Amino acid sequence: MANHTQKTFTLNTGDKIPAIGLGTWQSKPNEVRTAVRDALLAGYRHIDTALAYGNEAEVGAGIRDSGIPRDQIWITTKLDNTWHHRVQDGINSSLKDLGVDYVDLYLVHWPSSTDPNDLKKHLPDWDFIKTWQEMQKLPATGKVRNIGVSNFGIRNLEKLLNDPSTKIVPAVNQIELHPNNPSPKLDPTLLKIAENKGKTPQQVLLVWGIQKGWSVIPKSVNKARIEGNFNIDGWELTDDEIHQLDNLKDRFKVCGDSWLPVKVFFGDDE
Repeated sequence: MANHTQKTFTLNTGDKIPAIGLGTWQSKPNEVRTAVRDALLAGYRHIDTALAYGNEAEVGAGIRDSGIPRDQIWITTKLDNTWHHRVQDGINSSLKDLGVDYVDLYLVHWPSSTDPNDLKKHLPDWDFIKTWQEMQKLPATGKVRNIGVSNFGIRNLEKLLNDPSTKIVPAVNQIELHPNNPSPKLDPTLLKIAENKGKTPQQVLLVWGIQKGWSVIPKSVNKARIEGNFNIDGWELTDDEIHQLDNLKDRFKVCGDSWLPVKVFFGDDE
């Protein structure tokens, strides 16, 4: 029987990232502390946060509240856009707020080196290539086990990987990924599959992602949903059901790049 919740994916470093983790984007303070605790007590072993979320201290408190030993939890956090030229300061800030000595995965949150004094501008003398040069110094410090990127499309990944200064290939590229538009009127194909399986649409999408070979990060602060999202063992989607989800026609991005000072999505990954 499928054991999705215990599944891991081996990164290019050899480390094993849990297939399912709790996302904390847009989780309010206090809410997120309880959500993290509830998730860990429900069996989650991966918590995903970011400096930009403004909730790392609460996430750290939730981890401590759970009583689960640090070495049993995979923690992912991210370098904020306005800290690209201060990578060491960025990781130190995150570790301090989380209350831990190291994180398992540290990501460049966006390929945008934003000017901290003017969020509509890009730093004139900095780009994500320089950011990655600084990121590559972190594993040797013991503060970070794995480094990676987030929201990098094909064009920016190629730019990074082809630069002579890139000695470490990112272990992860965390991106927004779903079959289509997660609108209130969820696609009838998804609803029909969920109904046939006796599962929620969320559970179906999580299993779809894991069966495709991706580590998935569902986000919720609702205890029942946190537990429901983790209750996905013992069943799988058929090849036909995966094919149906793979071929949904609608296209929609929840988080675009219009708020950034530079364009980062070029439609080359559709």
